[in-house]
Amino acid sequence: MSYKGPVELHVLDFTKEDLKPGTNSWLSACKSVRHAFEEHGCFVVVYDKASSFDLQNGVFGSLKDLFDLPTETKMKNIYEGSTSYLLRVLAHKAPEDSMPQLGFVSHTDKSFTTILHQNHVNALMVETKDGNWIDVDFSSPASFVVMAGDALMVWSNDRIKSPIHKVVMNGNETRYSLGLFAFYKGILEVPEELIDDEHPLQYKPFDHLALLNFTYSAHIKAYCGV
Repeated sequence: MSYKGPVELHVLDFTKEDLKPGTNSWLSACKSVRHAFEEHGCFVVVYDKASSFDLQNGVFGSLKDLFDLPTETKMKNIYEGSTSYLLRVLAHKAPEDSMPQLGFVSHTDKSFTTILHQNHVNALMVETKDGNWIDVDFSSPASFVVMAGDALMVWSNDRIKSPIHKVVMNGNETRYSLGLFAFYKGILEVPEELIDDEHPLQYKPFDHLALLNFTYSAHIKAYCGV
C-alpha cells in the first residue's frame, strides 16, 4: 500500500519540570517511549526549552548560504575525537512543477537512534506496520522526531522495528533539516532478558561501526541475522 492513512505518530511532551530519573513522571515517560517505539519505531517529541522561532529561523535561515558553498568546501568533515554521533545538515529542494517529488528514497537508518529537526516545511513520511504511509508534522520549533535505527532493532531482538521512511516534497519551498545519528561504539548484542520462547534470538553480536562499511543498501539481517 502507498496511501496516507489516518494514523498519527505518538506525540510525547518532555517539557515537564519534574521529568527526572527515578521520579514517577520519568517512569511514566519511559513506558510511553517504549510503547511509541514498539508501535511505529518513531515518535514526535515536544520540548519547548530547546528551541524557539527565533532560533529556528536563525539556524535554518543561514543554511541556504551553507549549501551555496563550493562542493569541495561542503565535503569537509570537521569533528573532534568521538565517532559516536554524526550530525548532518540536509536540504531538499522544492519540485520544479506542482507534482510531488521524491526527495529521499524509502529506507531505514543504520544508526542506533536518529533525532530529526527541521524548518517549517513538512515532507517526512513513515510507513506503518500495515503498509500505510503517514505524514509526520514536526514543523514547530519545539518538535523533534526520535527514530529507531537498525541497531536498536537488533538490540531489542525485533521488539522495536526501525521504520521505513522517505521524504516527499510538495509546494515551492526548500526543506532544511538536521539529523543527529547515534552509533554504538563496540560490539552490540541482544541482552539475555530480551530472549525467550516467544522471542528467540534473531541476531548475532556485531560491531556497529563496521556495519557502516558493509554494503550501504544491504539489510541488517544479511549482516548479523541468525
